[in-house]
Amino acid sequence: MSGVELGVIEGYYGRPWSWEARREAVARLAPHGYRFFIYAPKSDPFLRRRWQEPHPAPAGAELRAFSTFCRERAVRFGVGLSPYEIYRDFGEAAQAALSAKLAELDSFGLDDLAILFDDMRGDLPGLAASQARIVHWIAERTQASRLIICPSYYTDDPILDRVFGQRPDRYLEDLGALLDPAIEVFWTGEEVCSREISPGHLDRVASQLRRKPFLWDNYPVNDGPLMSPFLHVRAFTGRPAAIGPHIAAHAVNPALQPTLSQIPAITLAESYRQGEAYEYGQAFLRAAREVAGEDLARALLLNTTQFQGFGRDRLTEENVARMRARYERFDHPAAREVLAWLDGAYDISLAEIEAT
Repeated sequence: MSGVELGVIEGYYGRPWSWEARREAVARLAPHGYRFFIYAPKSDPFLRRRWQEPHPAPAGAELRAFSTFCRERAVRFGVGLSPYEIYRDFGEAAQAALSAKLAELDSFGLDDLAILFDDMRGDLPGLAASQARIVHWIAERTQASRLIICPSYYTDDPILDRVFGQRPDRYLEDLGALLDPAIEVFWTGEEVCSREISPGHLDRVASQLRRKPFLWDNYPVNDGPLMSPFLHVRAFTGRPAAIGPHIAAHAVNPALQPTLSQIPAITLAESYRQGEAYEYGQAFLRAAREVAGEDLARALLLNTTQFQGFGRDRLTEENVARMRARYERFDHPAAREVLAWLDGAYDISLAEIEAT
C-alpha cells in the first residue's frame, strides 16, 4: 500500500447511491487502501438547504448503521455539512441551529466532519475571517476527530468567480493564516475537474494555505447537465504518485454509478503503489475484472470511447441498440448501470442543481 490516505467523498449532484451500494463500495475499496468515506450527496436536503432540520428517523438510522459498517472495516466515517451561507449572519439563532445539527451528526458516530462552503456566494467582505470563526466555533463542539473545510473558492478555476462572485483578494492566504493548523482544507486543483495535478501546483497552494491541501478529486464524478451523458470509467491519469508527499489525503468524488465508480477508484490506488511503473490501460483491465468479471470487463473496454469520448447524446440508434444487446446479457450491477445510463436515468438538469 502507498503512504497516501485514500478515501471517498460522496459529493455529487443528482441521483443518490443506495445504502447497499455504499456498503459495497466500502467493502470493495477498503482492501485497496481506502480508509475514509464522507457522506455528502448534494441530494440530501438535511445537509444543505434544510440543514437546520433533523434527518427523518429512517435516514438517521441508516447513517448510524453505515457508520458502524465503516468502522468495523477500519474505515473512517464522515459527513459533509453545507450550512447554507451561514457566514452572512452567524448570530444566536444560527448558532443554536448549528449546535443542534452538530449534536445530531455526533449521534451518527463521526470520525470526520467536513464543513462545506462551496457553491455559495463568496464576493463578501471578511469572508475568510467569518468562515474561520465559524469553523473554530464548530471545532469546540464537534466530537469528530478530524475537521475539514471546503473553501468557497476551492480551485484556481475562474468559473467559480463567474458563478459565485469575484473571490476576495488573498482569500486563501487569509484563510490559511486564520485557521488552526489542525484543520484540513479541501482543494480540487487548477480546475474544478482537473485534468492533471502536479507537485508544483500543490506546493504553491500549500504555501498559501499554510498546510498541505486535502485533495478533493472530481474524477470520476459525472454530475451536471454537461457530464451526466458520459460514463467516466477510464483508469486515473494525471495524478502521478509523485504528488503523494504534497497532499494531506486524496478523496475521490465518485460517479453517479456506484459499481462502475469502483473501477477507476481501484486504479488510483494502483497508481500510487506502482509509481512510474503504472500503466493505466492495464490497471483498468485488472480493476474491471475484479469488479465485473472477465467478460463484462472486456465489454466495458470495448465501449470506453463511446462512454467517455462520445457520450450518450452522440450515439446513433444503431450504437445504442448494439450496446443494449451487449449489456442485457449480463446479470451484474455494472451492466445494469450501463443500461440505466442508456435510458437517461442519470440525466441531471441545471434546474435540478439550482434547486438543491
